[in-house]
Amino acid sequence: MKILFLVVGKTINPKLQELIDEYINRLKHYVSFDFKFIPELRNTKNLSFDEQKMREGEFILKSINPTDNVILLDERGNEYRSVDFAQQLNKWMMGSNIVFVVGGPYGFSKDVYDRANSKLAISKMTFSHQMIRLLFVEQLYRAFTILNHEPYHHE
Repeated sequence: MKILFLVVGKTINPKLQELIDEYINRLKHYVSFDFKFIPELRNTKNLSFDEQKMREGEFILKSINPTDNVILLDERGNEYRSVDFAQQLNKWMMGSNIVFVVGGPYGFSKDVYDRANSKLAISKMTFSHQMIRLLFVEQLYRAFTILNHEPYHHE
């Protein structure tokens, strides 16, 4: 079982990237984990938001295998407490590989929504696409420590 974290665009803030890398390295202790960037679109001045989402969606869909369990990080997704997220992650891992996806600044295309198996909200609040990466990998790490009964999470 593998987990792929698929994001549109690179993390531009080096401090955020350093923290993201720290949690990725921690995660590799528990699971085969890969972080993949889809390049941001260039020359988008003349494209509508829907056209941008559609083009990004094409790149996202090309990065996903037909048997992958695709979970979109989306503000309209299900919210979980950390312990509940760990249990849900455990269920998702009972089968195919998991792909968590962070879209571009305008969200996902209809085709990506149609392909998704689930939607996950980190919060009802909106975060930058740069920050959500760090928040998510930390929560993913926390979930694995919960599943392994390790002392990282206090409840």
